[in-house]
Amino acid sequence: MSLAYWAEHAWLPGGVRERVRVEIGDDGLVSSVQPDTEPSDGDRRLPGVLLPGFANAHSHAFHRALRGRTHGDGGSFWTWREQMYAVAGRLDPDSYLALARATYAEMALAGVTAVGEFHYLHHAPDGRRYAEPNVMAEALRQAAAEAGIRLTLLDTCYLTGGLTAEGYTQLEGVQRRFGDGDVEGWAARVELLKPSSGMRVGAAVHSIRAVPRGQLAGVAAVAEQLPLHVHLSEQPAENQACQAFHGLSPTALLAAEGLLGPRTTAVHATHLSADDVNLLGAARSTACFCPTTERDLADGIGPARALFDAGARLCLGSDQHAIIDLLEEARALELHERLDSNRRGRFTQPDLVDALTWRGHASLGRPELGRIAVGSPADLVAVRLDSVRTSGSRPDQVVMSAAAADVDTVMVGGREIVSGGVHVLGDVGALLSQAISPLFEEEKHR
Repeated sequence: MSLAYWAEHAWLPGGVRERVRVEIGDDGLVSSVQPDTEPSDGDRRLPGVLLPGFANAHSHAFHRALRGRTHGDGGSFWTWREQMYAVAGRLDPDSYLALARATYAEMALAGVTAVGEFHYLHHAPDGRRYAEPNVMAEALRQAAAEAGIRLTLLDTCYLTGGLTAEGYTQLEGVQRRFGDGDVEGWAARVELLKPSSGMRVGAAVHSIRAVPRGQLAGVAAVAEQLPLHVHLSEQPAENQACQAFHGLSPTALLAAEGLLGPRTTAVHATHLSADDVNLLGAARSTACFCPTTERDLADGIGPARALFDAGARLCLGSDQHAIIDLLEEARALELHERLDSNRRGRFTQPDLVDALTWRGHASLGRPELGRIAVGSPADLVAVRLDSVRTSGSRPDQVVMSAAAADVDTVMVGGREIVSGGVHVLGDVGALLSQAISPLFEEEKHR
């Protein structure tokens, strides 16, 4: 038996339409989309405006434990990283599952129906492999399934501790649990991962700091048919070290080793030269901006409009989860450009919705997602237009007014995982507290 929903407004491929009825078949696919029609008896009426499910194209689930704990001491990205490493050293498969499940449920409450997990927490804290080499990845698979969202596991190659003008450094401390020895060891472990209905497998280069030049082509070969993500030029220090040792920018290094292309997503892409922008645009690569993280860590404002004009695609992520609100990430894409250019309207509303939805899904190897159209999976999000934030807002400008708190209903494959702003797992705040508090037990006794 098919399900039918009716919304006063819906964001369809041609823009916002009124009085839209959507039918969903037993297979979880949209079977009918009828704008300018009245609801039928038995239709479920959805509030506000109906959008395609949101894609969170860049996540580190375990970073969620740091929210509200790293903001009072100043410092830089590099000092924040030490606090992140401390949390990374405390996680095991069970605690990773609990934290990721709660984090993914929080994403669902914010309208996220698919996430790209940039996963490098592979091994035990001392670097030894678990008996099941991908037990940490399997924890993520289970976490996403229980939270009800789709997962693209971006298994990350991470081989060295950093890059200086003199060369690459060895993995140290907790970094040892990230490494597989060499690209062959990484590839052999990735080969053991099997996609499932809820999880697809992709690949990632952590950064040009963490994978030596001679190993990059090996990653590209493994990822030939997979989505390939890479942290790129998040910090000026990375650019300086790469230029000093290789005589190339990080973007130029990736291009020289064959890692740029339409399946490549450059995460952050903050400190780029004009030549870097042109390389990414010519390759039709995607740039994933994570504005709430980039401002929290004082990374800077990346050249989003320049990349867009050069031919690159844009998508969004919440990265370290200082905030999980993909509407805010989309809005910030425009607002950061305004701050940088002193001009409004750098992106159209359809540009922002594209980045929020189908562009992000495409970067995760899921081009079938992100549209309300016949034959597409019924991954849908209803955003209220009657809250204190959205009352009076035009439905075609909801990205500029709404927040995660305005998400009312979320469906994945036609299954409601959020209804009336409540997740099927119940109290997500309690789940987060139960997952995070044990990670800081030692601090309570100091």
